[in-house]
Amino acid sequence: MLLSLLRRLPSICPPLRTASVHRRRSAVMSVSPGRNLTADAPKASLKGVVFDMDGTLTVPVIDFPAMYRAVLGDDTYAVLRAASPTGSVDILHHIETWAPAEQHRAYEIIAHFERQGLDRLQIMPGALELCRFLDSKQIKRGLITRNVGAAVDLFHQKFGLMFTPALSREFRPYKPDPAPLLHICSTWGVSPNEVMMIGDSLRDDVVCGIRAGAFTCLLDETGRYESPDCYTDDLKPNFKVSSLKEVFPLLEKHFNLVPPSQTA
Repeated sequence: MLLSLLRRLPSICPPLRTASVHRRRSAVMSVSPGRNLTADAPKASLKGVVFDMDGTLTVPVIDFPAMYRAVLGDDTYAVLRAASPTGSVDILHHIETWAPAEQHRAYEIIAHFERQGLDRLQIMPGALELCRFLDSKQIKRGLITRNVGAAVDLFHQKFGLMFTPALSREFRPYKPDPAPLLHICSTWGVSPNEVMMIGDSLRDDVVCGIRAGAFTCLLDETGRYESPDCYTDDLKPNFKVSSLKEVFPLLEKHFNLVPPSQTA
């Protein structure tokens, strides 16, 4: 079964539209305008948590700079990276502007790097424990990734964790558009302000959560987002942690963990 999933990756086509390591001391932010998360404020209700996959639930193994250079070329990659405040490049959106033949070539290259990443797939420290904690509280778990569906299937099978819904980049539009997160909230029958988005990308995961109206938690294992210059007044996570293990006390301190079938 795992081999059949891996074989699906080389033939990735452009996505189709659907229905809609360095350790530091924990840094917890309370930042989002209008979302009072101070210690003396009433706890907010939390009924579901949505995770990014690559770099959040799994240890980063894909060589993204090499992949971007292979797709874009050294010069274009350097220009796009220099134009980004965080040095990140949204390669999928960039590819969408290309002719079909160029898109096909780009997706083949991306699939090659993603397949190499799947061969070395590892669970992120603290992920299993956090998922078990959420399950013990009957809190829903969902997943949104810009990786392909075959990668999600392999993740589910390899680590025995199921996320429902689990949306890959075949769901359009993908992050940072809020559509996938709003779709999950609708499927669960909960409001976005009762959900938290956890991910390692300020540009993709945090922006997706903010646009949807959810709480956001930025996982920053390496200090990539240590500088205050990374943030603007309207682009800040509610929380920032350096390990998934730091999410446990964060949830218990700031939230009433309420199963979706119950009211706060």
